[in-house]
Amino acid sequence: MSKLPSIALAAWIVTLLSVGIPNAQAKQQCSAAAPKNPHGQWWSYRLIDGRKCWYEGKPMLSKSLLEWPKEASAQPVSNGKVTSAVTQKPGNPLDAQALTLNDSDTFEALWRERVDMR
Repeated sequence: MSKLPSIALAAWIVTLLSVGIPNAQAKQQCSAAAPKNPHGQWWSYRLIDGRKCWYEGKPMLSKSLLEWPKEASAQPVSNGKVTSAVTQKPGNPLDAQALTLNDSDTFEALWRERVDMR
């Protein structure tokens, strides 16, 4: 009889520890488009590498848990050949430079040119 409380205590501790330790989650594969017939499943997307990464599940899944399939970088072309797709990361907006206009491209210069034509 004295073993029953200690077994129950050990089981309670194991249960408590297993709840407190998050399971390592496997990465979900991205899909380029949501399925046409989701069969009652919930589909969401996150923007990854400038593209919509569709995945099965609720919105706002951590981006670190999503990945594009390895073969997604090689996409077939209409003639059947496989080419490697180049994915560009969005540029840093802080590195942007202002466009400088020539004097002839300003609104005032274009307006004068138009008025002078009449």
